[in-house]
Amino acid sequence: MNTKVKLLIIGLVLLAAAIFNIVDPLNLPADARDQIYRVINFILFLTLIYYAGGRKIFEYFPSRSREIETDLKDLEDRRREAEKKLETVEKNIANLEQERSQILEQAMAQGESLKNQIIAKAETQAAQIKEQAQVSAQQEAKLALQEIRADLAEKVAEATETMIKKKLKAEDHKALINDSLTRVVLN
Repeated sequence: MNTKVKLLIIGLVLLAAAIFNIVDPLNLPADARDQIYRVINFILFLTLIYYAGGRKIFEYFPSRSREIETDLKDLEDRRREAEKKLETVEKNIANLEQERSQILEQAMAQGESLKNQIIAKAETQAAQIKEQAQVSAQQEAKLALQEIRADLAEKVAEATETMIKKKLKAEDHKALINDSLTRVVLN
């Protein structure tokens, strides 16, 4: 506190003491004296409060008003932002149905593509199996034909041998063997 304020407070206290001294000699009733003391006490109290912290109090209310205004503006900005976010969320929710439909369409297309690939692969494998079966059947037919030829050759040889034995005489037989041996030795 500065010295002017201190002097003013001291002056008020002295004034109050003087008033108390003046009032008492007048022999006022106790109620009137009590009322005067209360008024003086209240005036002193207000004066002390004003000089001790009154300026701060008077500064507090306008600054508090500014704080409230700032808070209200801030709240308004927040409300606007919340409304924008709400609009964005509502748009996203509206787009969810469209996105769901797109995802389902993509899944169906991928499923169809996968189905076609599986079918094509199965057809390719079936063709390979069929081709292998044909090759296998041809090989088995060749083997069977070779067996039949070998069996037929054996039977023809047996039949020829039996026929030759019946028609060939011992001397012709020896000559045929010698002729065959000569050919084998020469080759």
